[in-house]
Amino acid sequence: MGVRKSTLAGIWYPDDPAILSSLLTSFFKKTAGLPDCFGVVVPHAGYAYAGQVMATSYSCIDRNFAGTFLVVGPSHRGIGPFTSELDWDTPLGTVACNRGLARSLGIPLSDEAIRVQENSLELQMPFIKYRFPEAQVVPVLMGAQDYAHTLSLAETILNSADISAGNVRIVASSDFSHYVPADVAIENDTIAIEALFDLDIRSFYQRLREYNVSACGYGPISVMAVLARHMGATNGKLIQYMTSGDTTGDMEQVVGYASIAAV
Repeated sequence: MGVRKSTLAGIWYPDDPAILSSLLTSFFKKTAGLPDCFGVVVPHAGYAYAGQVMATSYSCIDRNFAGTFLVVGPSHRGIGPFTSELDWDTPLGTVACNRGLARSLGIPLSDEAIRVQENSLELQMPFIKYRFPEAQVVPVLMGAQDYAHTLSLAETILNSADISAGNVRIVASSDFSHYVPADVAIENDTIAIEALFDLDIRSFYQRLREYNVSACGYGPISVMAVLARHMGATNGKLIQYMTSGDTTGDMEQVVGYASIAAV
């Protein structure tokens, strides 16, 4: 069916396989995750900024997992929802698409839409290839992220596909606050994240609005929460939180990154 070529290798993450593998190894050596979970929130910024938190998210999944990652990412261009049957090229090798699951999701297939440069999906693939070499993926590119569209997408997937804890893990690709002082990001992101401790997406949306939290993937986070609850999750856990300022030293304009597991 074709391969979705990398568009951000050498820009947002290393394109040299040895350098990339060494970098990911260094991230995972510093993580303390969970034995397993149903789904995770994973950032999607450049690895120099968010790579450590991304590794923490993936360390919450059994490293022997060889099923399918349903990777739900926001479209920064506002298109979707779409999925695709394309495999994914990474510097570490190809990640195979679970085409049967992709076709069963009940949402439009569009290889063209998935080929468009989109960091929310692409940045997850090298991590998945490195940590879970036998796993497959199905991408979901999400456009409208309001509460109604989020519930509609989650319900469509649940009514159409076999999403079970034995063979699927959900990845919600999202950063949190964008370009605000670090103290504001930490306070407001914490308030929003606390709603996810009960996987309560209605409260999550309310807090996002009330505190003007500029999380870019709040729709995918909410879809993950709904799907994970269906799979058996009862609560969410914040595993790690950092900001870009922890790397750059600039605390005036930061982006927030959180690792959150649905268990």
